[in-house]
Amino acid sequence: MSKYLIKVTEQYRCDTPDEAKRLIEEAKRSPQYTLTKYSNEIKTQKQKGEIVDEWQRVVLTKEFTTEKEPLEQMFIHYSDQEDEDE
Repeated sequence: MSKYLIKVTEQYRCDTPDEAKRLIEEAKRSPQYTLTKYSNEIKTQKQKGEIVDEWQRVVLTKEFTTEKEPLEQMFIHYSDQEDEDE
């Protein structure tokens, strides 16, 4: 029996609108998957009616293969290490 990863939805927090835009543009160009849906939303934290923190929430939906006719298996590795680029 084979298992195929079809699709994932990832949610990120970015500090600035520019970081959020860059993340979305990188996802659009990736050859590893098709970006089928994305969104960017400004989120705020308030205390006593005043904004004390603000960030961008980016949600990306990545499709690796079709469910009806999967072509290849994809494996994702999660790590607690930061990327070297950051």
